[in-house]
Amino acid sequence: MNKDMSYSGVMSRRNEIMKKAVGIDYQRFEDTGIAFDYEKMMRETGYSLEEMKKIQGATGVGNTPLLELKNLTNLARKLAGKGKGARIFIKDEAANPSGSFKARRAANAVYHAKKNGYKGVIAATSGNYGAAVASQAAIHGLKCIIVQECYDSKGKGQPEIIEKARKCEAYGAEVVQLTVGPELFYTFLTLLEETGYFNASLYTPFGIAGVETLGYELCMQMREKEGRDPDVVVCTNAGGGNLTGTARGIIKAGADNTLIVGASVNLKGLHMASDEQFNKKSFTTGHTGFGMPFATWPDRSDVPRSAARPLRYMDRYVTVNQGEVFYMTEALAQLEGLERGPAGNTSLAAAFSLAQELDEDKIIIAQETEYTGAGKHIQPQLSFARENGIEIKFGDPREEIPGENIILPEHPRLIKAIDLDLDKIRRSYIKNCLQINNIKELSSNDLQFLAVETKTDLEFVKRVVEELKS
Repeated sequence: MNKDMSYSGVMSRRNEIMKKAVGIDYQRFEDTGIAFDYEKMMRETGYSLEEMKKIQGATGVGNTPLLELKNLTNLARKLAGKGKGARIFIKDEAANPSGSFKARRAANAVYHAKKNGYKGVIAATSGNYGAAVASQAAIHGLKCIIVQECYDSKGKGQPEIIEKARKCEAYGAEVVQLTVGPELFYTFLTLLEETGYFNASLYTPFGIAGVETLGYELCMQMREKEGRDPDVVVCTNAGGGNLTGTARGIIKAGADNTLIVGASVNLKGLHMASDEQFNKKSFTTGHTGFGMPFATWPDRSDVPRSAARPLRYMDRYVTVNQGEVFYMTEALAQLEGLERGPAGNTSLAAAFSLAQELDEDKIIIAQETEYTGAGKHIQPQLSFARENGIEIKFGDPREEIPGENIILPEHPRLIKAIDLDLDKIRRSYIKNCLQINNIKELSSNDLQFLAVETKTDLEFVKRVVEELKS
């Protein structure tokens, strides 16, 4: 019997396809109403933290340097008030085989795929994760397909995404390149069904658990260097997996007093699924176009229940502008001798600003870097922006309008991380839970679940629910 390969037909088989491609029956974690057993789902990986470290270490992943940025710290102190200016450190994740922290996620997922007899892996990603999966698949001798959303309807591609396709192909992966739109998920599901390959999703427990080693590792390195835990760790936030995994690792290290800050590039006003606006942005990841939707509804991902749930762990959420991140990328190269990719420096731009709020004896860590080169470099990205009608100039980044201009700060004192209203984001998440699940009354279990999901308490959840009813 021929299967219905229409869009609606494939989508109707989504859960069946996912169950076979991931090997997880997500229904086992569901409760009545809104709640589900998140920690039980995370234990589904079947690997302890020590086992994950060994899996990653076997392919050269992890144990990346934790570097103190003394020159950037000195600059921050010159701009800060008396006695202010925390020491800035950075976790140099570009040292991983594929050039980013995503290697940690991929190492676990691909190892698990091979262990369970899959002949290949598939990932839908336009980011560094594609290269990470392709790299790990090459090491383990598995086939690899990466599905990218990289072109607008005119066939014009983002230089950063095109570079990532080159890197995936260099590792021997097949890259399927698509225009922006709903065909990405349809194509992804179709390939999973046709090939029987493993879904190396960014959002499975395997992927998120892989990042736990990063958080744990940076705490251990800080204790070895300074005999203490970091005061603040800043995580670039997009789909939430980076922050979720890092925070879970920090918790497993026992660093209970370390504050977790999410940082995203401000792309307010740009719609990520818009063909017209697709090439109006200079960052393809680490931005609010992913950060906000995935924070307020994490289960929009390519698995039934996402393991990336940043609101569970976030103490603060800030944004920086595109021009500020480009500036900080140049500063990192020219002051610290580290040339790294712009998107990975989102957390560093935020950390540079936040360091000026903290006392000199405090420590703040930007928890990632990424490789740079070709289309990921500043020059091609800014050139591409100009070609798409974006004005590039020096001035005050606060005047930057995403999709219209990129304003490089005329002085480093103008780099300022802007706080987002975390309670407002939490309210949006609770509202989505009620509306999407069509829930009228919440059980005590649901209320407790939402309190944990939003890192608040029962009183906050009850108050929000009452406000939504009125």
